Amino acid sequence: MTANKSLLRKSHFLGTKIRNLRKRNNLTMEDLSTRCIRVNSEYAPSVSYLSMIERGKRVPSLDMLQVIAEVFQKDVEWFLDGEEQQLDITPQKGSRGGVSGMALEPGFLFSNDILQIAIPEMLSQTGISGRQFAQLLIRAHQEHHQNHFPELERAAEEVGLKRMPLSVEDLMQIVQQLGLHIRWFEQTPKEVLDELGVLSKNVPTSYFLPPATLHLNKLLQQWPTRLKYELAVHIGHAVLHNKDGVKSGMMVGGAFESVPTDDSAIAPQDILHAWRDFESSFFAGALLCPKMPFRQLLDKQGYEISSHHLAGVSASVAMRRMTAVSPYSHWHYFDAYTPGKLKAVYRGNGIPLPWGNMRQVEDPCQHWAVFRMFEAAESAHSAQLSILDVQGQPRIYCCESTKVSDLAGNAHVLCAGIDLNPAIDAQGMDVETMAQELKQLCRSQGGSAAVPKAIRSTLTTVSNILNINWVARSLDKPAQLICSRGNHCPREPGCYQHCSAK
Repeated sequence: MTANKSLLRKSHFLGTKIRNLRKRNNLTMEDLSTRCIRVNSEYAPSVSYLSMIERGKRVPSLDMLQVIAEVFQKDVEWFLDGEEQQLDITPQKGSRGGVSGMALEPGFLFSNDILQIAIPEMLSQTGISGRQFAQLLIRAHQEHHQNHFPELERAAEEVGLKRMPLSVEDLMQIVQQLGLHIRWFEQTPKEVLDELGVLSKNVPTSYFLPPATLHLNKLLQQWPTRLKYELAVHIGHAVLHNKDGVKSGMMVGGAFESVPTDDSAIAPQDILHAWRDFESSFFAGALLCPKMPFRQLLDKQGYEISSHHLAGVSASVAMRRMTAVSPYSHWHYFDAYTPGKLKAVYRGNGIPLPWGNMRQVEDPCQHWAVFRMFEAAESAHSAQLSILDVQGQPRIYCCESTKVSDLAGNAHVLCAGIDLNPAIDAQGMDVETMAQELKQLCRSQGGSAAVPKAIRSTLTTVSNILNINWVARSLDKPAQLICSRGNHCPREPGCYQHCSAK
């Protein structure tokens, strides 16, 4: 009783501090309550009780405050009157990631007439098709909005009613309710020469023919998570686009669906097909992993990739959805079939691409985790802490990669990662000095180094606040110095110099 009276006397700013600290870390009250339950379910506050605490209507018990303090990695005393810190009780909006915007002058050069003349010429010089260029524009749009598309989320929730996991039978029932008819076809994977001159297996998996026939490859029956994804994509097309059939068929394999041709003109259908592919795919992820149920699952599991089993989806769907549902904004995601060829990319944190823009290159940095995983055993997982220069300043990244096989039999690597600089900065720590220290340490030791004790302690705290288990796991291995391209290698000697010398 004495402890509670003492707490009451010092609690004038307590609710404000909790509210602003929660908002600073982009957590809803539901998120904070879930995190507290994970720490100690007995003393965790409910959402309604948290609301009263933040509004000053209730004072938490000492046990409850200790649980909240552990979530935010603070001492209990910090929440009391004598430990007011302006940095932490003033919420700050995070910077947007993705493609940086800039004012373009003189503006008349970017008129529609000039662009219509210039873009085909640009495409012919960069060697990409109109469809690929449309996909690049859509990715820039996706990254600008940091993968948040509420209208698509709502459309998926209206269909799936926020159920998770959805079974194949559940999805088949939705297909039937939409008036779609299933036809099965047989086709096996075939080896094709991809755009890099490498043999890989490809197979068509599904396509829609108006007015209402959905054709599915029988191979999907052996891959239930892929079957669920393809059904969800076509459900999305039916719901969003009124089953008009203007959408690409789906395929699995190592080669791109379209390769560069001499015809660089942008046809209207290129833009429309690419946009509808994106919308339907995003809808599918939202249908299979509805935002709040999936976010709560990830919170309970510490964002482990293995959470995809509990959600009943593939690792690919789960990792892409992490970037959309996490309260932390600064994510990236890669799907690589060979070093130098990434078939899917999202970089809401603006991380520089590890290969040339709009073309393949021969010198991708071999130390990116997504490429290092090609040497790992099947189904292996790997967490990696990396240091990468962005606009002349080092940044600290962390990712988790996993090696999987697709339906056609091709091995590929999935990688989900975050930019740690904003998270470190949000806790009032000197992230620039920390990143510089880690960079110099790695350079002095040939490109990789064990994480020093002080930095390890800071990153462990940040890992606990973010509730992402693999950030802490990455500290058990040497940090890696990486670059956006091999010819910009910061290691001494440079990696490709070293290979040439051999």
